[in-house]
Amino acid sequence: MQSSCKLCQKKTELSIALGICPSCLSELSLEQSKDYLAFIHSTYRTLFPLPKTFPIGHNSPIICNVCSANCFIGINEIGWCGLRQNKNGKMFHLTSKKEGLVSYYLDPHITNCCNAWFCPASTGTGYPRYAVNPKCEKGYYNLALFLYGCSYNCLFCQNWEHKNITQAPKVTSKELIAYTMKNKNITCWCWFGGSPEPQLPFVLYTSTRVRECISKDRVLRICFEWNGDVRKSLVKKAGLIALESGGNIKFDFKAWNPSVHYALTGRTNEQMKENLLFLHTLFQEFNADHLFHLGVTTLLVPYYVGKEEVEQIAKFLGSLDNEIPYSLLVFHPAFKMKDLPITPLKQVIESYLIAKKYLENVTIGNLHLLGYSSLNEFLEKNVWFSSF
Repeated sequence: MQSSCKLCQKKTELSIALGICPSCLSELSLEQSKDYLAFIHSTYRTLFPLPKTFPIGHNSPIICNVCSANCFIGINEIGWCGLRQNKNGKMFHLTSKKEGLVSYYLDPHITNCCNAWFCPASTGTGYPRYAVNPKCEKGYYNLALFLYGCSYNCLFCQNWEHKNITQAPKVTSKELIAYTMKNKNITCWCWFGGSPEPQLPFVLYTSTRVRECISKDRVLRICFEWNGDVRKSLVKKAGLIALESGGNIKFDFKAWNPSVHYALTGRTNEQMKENLLFLHTLFQEFNADHLFHLGVTTLLVPYYVGKEEVEQIAKFLGSLDNEIPYSLLVFHPAFKMKDLPITPLKQVIESYLIAKKYLENVTIGNLHLLGYSSLNEFLEKNVWFSSF
């Protein structure tokens, strides 16, 4: 909606939750905008059992090095994700490697997973080792594992309920493994949320154990949907689990411009980019099965994440491999950005066309929000834009 930008004072299209117009964000360095943006994010975190800001570690700090926040948690302080606290000089965890905060449910194939358009469940790629059917796994399920907690603080979060960590159900590794062992129609696990990063010790342990427990001839792909903001040693472990099981990892690439990324998420994107590059190299080195183990998505936030941001992201991905699957997601108003509209059609088309300049495999997700049932229908009805 139109409102006055708090910096340039111009009346323009912006999110009231941010108060800064896209033009100012793109022109300002992160150093110039960071203090204001950090304040904005702190105001929304008070609604949940989360610290307003990063802990400053003023008294006997303990370092948490799971994600790139590297929190210095002083006595009686809580880590950024809300899952760890320094109690009298000792780290207290709400989770462990054998117990996590997670809800789960069966999601029939073909699922609404962002990577479903190229994974073995929908294409049969890798059959019979990584798929139970050479075409599509109808009649089978993904076990959707919704994790509470996140290393980001996205103002548009579609699953913001993950912030209610004090209301989250506790689930053991043993329970998830037993549930999966009893239902042979479960052919993949998908860890999402929130994001897996804050609970990766639990996620990695449980994923490893279930693969040890199932029979060698059973298909069970392990997949991750995350922001990728985690230390590299854990990234490698997750990557190998996905690689060896025929699963995949989806990076949610929020924005390229540092100020835009920080404005939307409350975090920088440098660690994420390093980890994406690292996993791409790892998958290239060991991917003898020729599956797509890496996918990338970008949510087309109206006004803030359009063709300029998409071009930089697509150019970066194309420099690694022009066949990396890239999905542009139509935005649905949620959480603190309910004042924004669904992504305008023009923004979607321009973003798609610019991404196709650098990448072979580009799709658009959430097209139902614009009244389309498939990418083919979308392209057929908007073919006149191909000349742009």
